[in-house]
Amino acid sequence: MPDLSVIVPVYNMAKNGNLEYCISSLVRQTLQSMEIIAVDDASTDDSLKILREFEKRYPGRVKVIASPENRRQGGARNLGLREAQGRYIGFMDADDWAVEDLYERMVELAKSTGADAVGTDLSRVYEHTMIPAQREACNFPSQTGIFDHELRKAYLLHPGPVVTKIYEREIFFDKEFRFPEHMSYEDNATFVEIGMRLKHFEHIPEANIFYYQHEDSTTHSFDMKKCRDRMEAMRIMLRYAKENGALEEFREVLEYHFSNLFYRNTLFSYMQSDIKKDIGYVRKLGQEMVDTFPDFRQNPYYVQNVNDYEKKLINLHLKSAVAFMFTYKLKQISKRIRGKKAK
Repeated sequence: MPDLSVIVPVYNMAKNGNLEYCISSLVRQTLQSMEIIAVDDASTDDSLKILREFEKRYPGRVKVIASPENRRQGGARNLGLREAQGRYIGFMDADDWAVEDLYERMVELAKSTGADAVGTDLSRVYEHTMIPAQREACNFPSQTGIFDHELRKAYLLHPGPVVTKIYEREIFFDKEFRFPEHMSYEDNATFVEIGMRLKHFEHIPEANIFYYQHEDSTTHSFDMKKCRDRMEAMRIMLRYAKENGALEEFREVLEYHFSNLFYRNTLFSYMQSDIKKDIGYVRKLGQEMVDTFPDFRQNPYYVQNVNDYEKKLINLHLKSAVAFMFTYKLKQISKRIRGKKAK
C-alpha cells in the first residue's frame, strides 16, 4: 500500500502547458511511496495523450483513468477514489501544482501526530512559477488538534478547499462517500460531511500549493449553470447537515455558509456577470433564502463579515427585486463612467 494517492481530475488542460506543469510537480515529489491517479474526464483536446505519456514514463507512479463521459470534477474524483490504494488521499486540480516536498511533509505530520487530515495554504499565481507569492491561509492554528465541539466548529467555519489537504483513507471509505457529479462546487456540497468525519486536524502554515489564476478556471468563468450548481451544492450540504445532526449542533455556522454561498455570492456574481438578467430568477433566489433561514441577517457571522454596503443591497433585494436590480445597474453604469474619466 502506498502512503499516498493523489487524485487529479483532468478536463481540457493541454493548453499552455498547464497539465504538464501540474503532473510534473507531482512526479517530482520527494515522497517515494505515492501514486498519482489522473482521471481524464472525456477531454476533447490532447490531455489524455499527455497523461498517457506520463504514465508510460513513470510506470507505477502515474496511473491514468479515461472516463468515457464527462462527469465533471466530482465524478472524476469518484472514479479516482475507486482506484486509490494509499493510506492517505489527496486531491489536486489539473491547473495547479505543489512544492516538491509538500506531500512528504504532510504524510510525516499525519503519521507523527495521528491526524486524519493535514492541510496547508496556497499562493495565487498568474504564471508557471515555483516561487510562492503572498500566502493565502486556508486554515488556522485555532482549528488544529483532536476535535471537540469547539474545534470542529472552528474547522467548519473555515474548512478550506480539499485540494490543500490530505485525508486518511477511512474518511472516504469507512462510510460510503461520493462527491456530487455533473456539477461545479462539489467542495461546497461536501465540506460538512467531510468535516463531521474528521477527528484530528493538523496544518502546515505555508504557501505550498500554487493556485493558478486564468480565464478558463471555475472561479474566472461564470454562467447560469454555475449559478444553479452553487445553489444546488448548498442544498446538498444542508440536506446532509439536517439528516446527520450537524445543523442542530452548528446552526449558526451552517446558516452563515448557506447565506454566503447559496445566496450572497451567487447574487452578486450573477449581477456582475454577462448573463442576461432575469427578474424571476433574482426574486426566487431571495425567496428561497428567507424560506430556508428567515433570520439569517441576524446571524453573528453575517453581521461581522458582510460589509455595510452589501447589507444595504441585500436588504433592498429582499424588499424589492426590481429596485435592487435597478440600483445595481446604476452602480455599474456609474463605475464605468468613472473608469472612463480616469483614463
